Amino acid sequence: MSATCGDGDTMDVLTLFGVVAAGLMLVFYALEDRSPWFVLAFAGSCVLGSVYGFLQGAWPFGVLEAIWSIVAWRRFRSRLRGDEGGIASRR
Repeated sequence: MSATCGDGDTMDVLTLFGVVAAGLMLVFYALEDRSPWFVLAFAGSCVLGSVYGFLQGAWPFGVLEAIWSIVAWRRFRSRLRGDEGGIASRR
């Protein structure tokens, strides 16, 4: 299954999935300061990026995105508790 781009080239479903995952990561990362829920959405989009990496055969990318999703999940939980958890808050 493929989608046709404007110039006649085609994009397969896996590439489209990767573009959507990366786009969502970018949008939710930019919105993280507005709400902890955007941090959770960023974590979810990192999971999608990880899935894409493994499906595409780039397992190091999949591993790194999985790690980013864990980091984002921890930041989400921290922000829900009201603890920003940064180095500056520990001083």
